[in-house]
Amino acid sequence: MPQAYDSLAEWFEYLNDDCDYEKWSQYFIRGLSALGAGKKGLEVGCGSGYFCRALAKEGYVMTGTDISAPMLDVAAKKAREAGVRAEFVLSDVLRLHTPERYDFALAPNDCFNYIPQEKLAQAFRRVADCLKKGAIFWFDISSAGKLRGKVGDNIFADDREEVTYLCFSKLRGESVEMDVTLFARQADGRFVRSDEKHVQYIHEEDDVLSALRAAGFAPIAVEGHLGEEKAGSDRINFLCRRA
Repeated sequence: MPQAYDSLAEWFEYLNDDCDYEKWSQYFIRGLSALGAGKKGLEVGCGSGYFCRALAKEGYVMTGTDISAPMLDVAAKKAREAGVRAEFVLSDVLRLHTPERYDFALAPNDCFNYIPQEKLAQAFRRVADCLKKGAIFWFDISSAGKLRGKVGDNIFADDREEVTYLCFSKLRGESVEMDVTLFARQADGRFVRSDEKHVQYIHEEDDVLSALRAAGFAPIAVEGHLGEEKAGSDRINFLCRRA
């Protein structure tokens, strides 16, 4: 079975067109400016590279990393098509190492839900090692309430002209296992099936903050999606500085 996002890579942004990427990217751009962040940024778990492209268009010098080679292939292609420059590097966050240091790091769209609780501090330390002193680290997770109450033990489907997406999710203690199936139309009109398995881990706010402090980060704020109240939000944002 392919790794998570190997088959989804080509369709990821298309299937997520309801998340308002434009509004989401502007949330980061305004926030980075307000926090006084520099222009050299790292995106961890960049996927197909939307946020790297959006920030590059605003004058940021962006590097994106991801564990999925197919995702990075799509990211590089989309950057070329958009006429923006961004570097994309294949890397697992648990082994992340960069030859230079960055003014800020972003990790939107639940990247760290793919990291088990016992490895969170290790992952955060890897990010810290890539940042300048005082740099911003801004990431989100899918909330525990979302994963337990909305995603776990549920079925999701999206049937479109070119692709059909199916996801069967099971709550397994402190994680959610997702079996994903795609039926994608080929140039000759045939539909080809592909299957992936995803595992997302449930993280409580206090555990994330503890892991951040252990990795040398000083929390600035914790807020809901796009700055909304965190109570009841499906997505929790953590803003912090490297000590």
